[in-house]
Amino acid sequence: MSTLINPTTGVELDHSPASATLVEADAAIARAHDAFPAWRDVAPGERARLLRAFAAIVDAHLEELAQLEVLNAGHTIGNARWEAGNVRDCLNYYSAAPERLFGRQIPVAGGTDVTFHEPLGVVGIIVPWNFPMPIAAWGFAPALAAGNTVVLKPAELTPLTAIRIGELAVEAGLPEGVLTIVPGKGSVVGERFVTHPLVRKVCFTGSTGVGKKIMAGCADQVKRVTLELGGKSANIVFADTDVAAAAASAPSAVFDNAGQDCCARSRILVQRSAYDEFVGRLETAVRAFRVIDPADEQSEMGPMVSAGQRDAVQAYLDTATVAFTGSAPDGPGWWLPPTVVETTDTRDAIWQEEVFGPVVAVMAFDDEDEAITLANDSDYGLSGSIFTSDVGRALRVARRVEAGNLSVNSHSSVRYWTPFGGYKQSGLGRELGPDAPNAFTEEKNVFIAH
Repeated sequence: MSTLINPTTGVELDHSPASATLVEADAAIARAHDAFPAWRDVAPGERARLLRAFAAIVDAHLEELAQLEVLNAGHTIGNARWEAGNVRDCLNYYSAAPERLFGRQIPVAGGTDVTFHEPLGVVGIIVPWNFPMPIAAWGFAPALAAGNTVVLKPAELTPLTAIRIGELAVEAGLPEGVLTIVPGKGSVVGERFVTHPLVRKVCFTGSTGVGKKIMAGCADQVKRVTLELGGKSANIVFADTDVAAAAASAPSAVFDNAGQDCCARSRILVQRSAYDEFVGRLETAVRAFRVIDPADEQSEMGPMVSAGQRDAVQAYLDTATVAFTGSAPDGPGWWLPPTVVETTDTRDAIWQEEVFGPVVAVMAFDDEDEAITLANDSDYGLSGSIFTSDVGRALRVARRVEAGNLSVNSHSSVRYWTPFGGYKQSGLGRELGPDAPNAFTEEKNVFIAH
């Protein structure tokens, strides 16, 4: 049993789930495998109805789920409500997929050729601690819609909402074994998803280092894998933009969820002629950023998830040149103030490495080509933003920046109805969007001779 700590207070929570053993993980996988044939054969309209019922019961318990996430993960109540709502919305969106899992009729000589999308079987989903609810739904909603059964391992630090969502699935009428939550250690449960021959696909969100090991392990069985890994995203601010608006929006783009976000715009590139104005306005915005009890409706940032994560981020700051910080509560809990670092050296660790905390590095550039070179000088390529009033420049830069999800004059990265994923070491494959269910299927081609 792992002990859960409230990140806001540092106090142990009353309930900590037991960690599954290898035998228990195998049993869960076996139940999912046994449940697969019947779930695969559920009529498309009935599977759609069950997913809508699942969405409805999540909606009815939205506030309960949100409060649980505040308690377990330290998310602000506003974010937590959005996250629970995202689970509901993903289920509703993919409830349309069973009746629209179309194949094709391809012209051929001498007969008719048709294709079918058939489910894989058991899908293992490994969820991180930074966004426990949405990332779980991004995996299980399209996987279930495509006719697969799912075993899901929540992060050891933040399992409570996943466990509750699993209970709600059964209450909504999903058959036993169709969605199974298996709390436990990554080295036990997560590793078993990779090595067990009955698990036909693994979806992992987490660090690039662990993702590489999972990819290598899946190769042994030629097992499918989707990886959403690290990020070091660039926020590129050109002098022709509304500098005040760009500076005002920058804190939420990196300090949301205490910077524990792989899409965080943790590198800000500012055109030199606008640099001083931008940094000055950024300081005002950072100092005004409300870092308070996440249960408070006005909170914009809560604590970090754990003492270990806070200490890891502090280690970066101990060797960096801090320009200014915002505020954070004194006393118990894993608090760290939002922090801005100015740098001129692209070799600095704080510029190159994913800090995964409320820290942003700022650097000046001279022209468009340099901005693109600096943005692409990273092993990662997940997301990013471009601020400019020139539409041509926005499109040119967006096409040249090596990242999977870009926003112009905004910081939006993830919508459940558009694809999401990264370039380079930020991942493999795409989640969300209209094509996500296809990623949980085999495409079968059938030729019928005339």
